[in-house]
Amino acid sequence: MTDSLGFLIGDLARLMRRRFDERAREIGVTRPQWRALLNLSRQEGLKQTELAERMEVEPITLCRMVDRLEASGLVERRPDPADRRARRLFLTEDARPIIARLRAVADDLADELARHLSPGEQTQLTALTRKLHESLSAAAEARRGEEKGDVVNG
Repeated sequence: MTDSLGFLIGDLARLMRRRFDERAREIGVTRPQWRALLNLSRQEGLKQTELAERMEVEPITLCRMVDRLEASGLVERRPDPADRRARRLFLTEDARPIIARLRAVADDLADELARHLSPGEQTQLTALTRKLHESLSAAAEARRGEEKGDVVNG
């Protein structure tokens, strides 16, 4: 059934990604790079392994992405004082205006998406989407716990 909720949500996400990618390319950043920059803007000083886990990408994939961001002057690796083998990731000052521009792109796309919804419909859609997100996140967390043997069946 092509009109299933899952299909519609997936297709909507695909359309939004495409629109974002078009706009982000004009700024010179890919969507995965934007996700890395956004994560670092929320919490600087992450180890590469921590950022890879948050982004759900393989560490080698993230390493290459950080290499490009570092070469572009947007991210810098600094030694971890607690672990001389590890490096922590920080934004450079050059990254901050780019992040602001990308946030504006994301805000514009959200406005474009909601343009045909009333304020009440926007609130309702946000609440329902959050509820679905929380439900799927909780189910995924429970599965991870079961896989690790953390959950005891009663």
